Amino acid sequence: MSAARGEPVIEMRGIVKSFYLGTPNELEILHGINLTIREGEFVSIVGASGSGKSTLMNIIGALDHQTAGEYTLDGVPMTEMSSNRLSEIRNEKIGFVFQTFNLIPRSTALGNVELPMMYAGVPRAVRSRRAMELLELVGMGDRAKHRPNELSGGQKQRVAIARAMANDPAIILADEPTGALDSSTGRLVMDIFHRLHREQGKTIVLITHNNELAEETERILTLRDGNIVGERAGKGMVQP
Repeated sequence: MSAARGEPVIEMRGIVKSFYLGTPNELEILHGINLTIREGEFVSIVGASGSGKSTLMNIIGALDHQTAGEYTLDGVPMTEMSSNRLSEIRNEKIGFVFQTFNLIPRSTALGNVELPMMYAGVPRAVRSRRAMELLELVGMGDRAKHRPNELSGGQKQRVAIARAMANDPAIILADEPTGALDSSTGRLVMDIFHRLHREQGKTIVLITHNNELAEETERILTLRDGNIVGERAGKGMVQP
């Protein structure tokens, strides 16, 4: 499958991120990142621990601001957005999947998937029906009433993917989504991402230190010490 099919949805130019550790100390994590990701791409960003992957992901996902440089999402400059509008964009346009799952412990699987729709003002009956459909999509329909402590790691991650899809976002950001899973369970999770990419045309950005998983994506960017030092084509879509 061709990688660059759509219009640019993520564009970064000269992105710098610094953290201030007290005057005059300053730690620069990202050193001028240039990055374009197009609609419908499945892209991986690989790098060792400490390379700046999660910092970059947080800026892409509007969870943090760059110190310098320009970032546009769907052609809209993110630096011009208010905090409330950034929150709306995160809820509407971006689905997040993290290594640590980030599920609400006291809520059922169904309730966790419903949560983003509740914030978006979706009526209860509608969000309950869609949440159930999403759980079935990831093979978790029979665990809808279970709480996170009653689920395995792989089951939690599948619930997290269903939650990420709740408001039908155009972009999925997955930060080490298989990092806490064994290889066979990680395989199930990657198969879900491939299916979402193939069948629903989602733009997916996978942050990983696992080169084998990165090879399954269409394009691989290598991050080292806060710089993109390489780009190559991956093998693209695999059939689950």
